[in-house]
Amino acid sequence: MTEQTKPIELFYWPTPNGWKITIYLEEAGIPYEIHMVNIGKGEQFEPSFLAISPNNRMPAIIDPEGPGSQPISVFESGAILQYLGRKFGKFYPSDERARVEVEQWLFWQIGGLGPMAGQAHHFRNYAPEKVQYGIDRYTNECHRLYGVMNKRLADREFLAGDYSIADMACVGWIRPYRNQGQDLEEFPHLKRWFETLMARPAIERAMAVGADLRSDLAKDKDAQKVLFGQRAQ
Repeated sequence: MTEQTKPIELFYWPTPNGWKITIYLEEAGIPYEIHMVNIGKGEQFEPSFLAISPNNRMPAIIDPEGPGSQPISVFESGAILQYLGRKFGKFYPSDERARVEVEQWLFWQIGGLGPMAGQAHHFRNYAPEKVQYGIDRYTNECHRLYGVMNKRLADREFLAGDYSIADMACVGWIRPYRNQGQDLEEFPHLKRWFETLMARPAIERAMAVGADLRSDLAKDKDAQKVLFGQRAQ
């Protein structure tokens, strides 16, 4: 395992994507330093942050001990998880068959579970007008994706065999299942997996980072103006 002498700099806000990285760092015991990026106040548009995350989204990291002993910045949560997994050799197997298993479920989360759950959140909780088509479309798609996970977990403890970055990527998106209009009682294998992960001390610590800063976005109209309806700058 690579020895990290200087902390990873993590640009973070307590959301499902932010939790992915605190979970990895806590699970792997890697030193890190938090830089809060208050997305409700527009701090993700500051030039200093855009220099490392040009998509104006958190999380992002700076590793002061990157390849060649030179600093490197990484944006996009999935890319960060892969980078950390390769560097530290934990929760991301080196065997190609095992790695493919992990990557399939990691990208399933990035391309499916996260975006669909996010849209369900939006239409169910944040949209100024209740658009029933949008509510039904994304609530039903979340239900389908929960079913995919439930079937996958019927005969294994974790998504890709051993506990991995795929599980870390997904758990934060299942945590607000009620806001997505889902009932975990319908998905017993998913429920077992979720409760197992949420009982892990490292995940508890990871999700506590910045928890006191979270606001009720459904009531914060100023934050909604910053977050929703963005166009090219």
